[in-house]
Amino acid sequence: MDTNSLKNGIFSFIIPGLGQALSGDRQKGLALFGGAVILHLLIWFLLNNPLGSLIQTLYHLYAGYDAYKNY
Repeated sequence: MDTNSLKNGIFSFIIPGLGQALSGDRQKGLALFGGAVILHLLIWFLLNNPLGSLIQTLYHLYAGYDAYKNY
C-alpha cells in the first residue's frame, strides 16, 4: 500500500476531489468538488433526511476510493 494513495483517499473522502487534485488530476478533482457542492445544496434543500445523508456519504466514499485506487 502506497502511503500517498492512502493520504489522497482520506483527503478526497473528507473533501471530494482534493485527493485527485493533489495527485495531479486537477480537472477531475474540480469536477468531483463541484459535483459535491451541487449535491450537498440539492440535498440540503430537497432531501434533508437520512436518505440524503446516505447519498452524501456514498459520494464521499466514491471520491475517496477513486483517489486511493487511481493515484
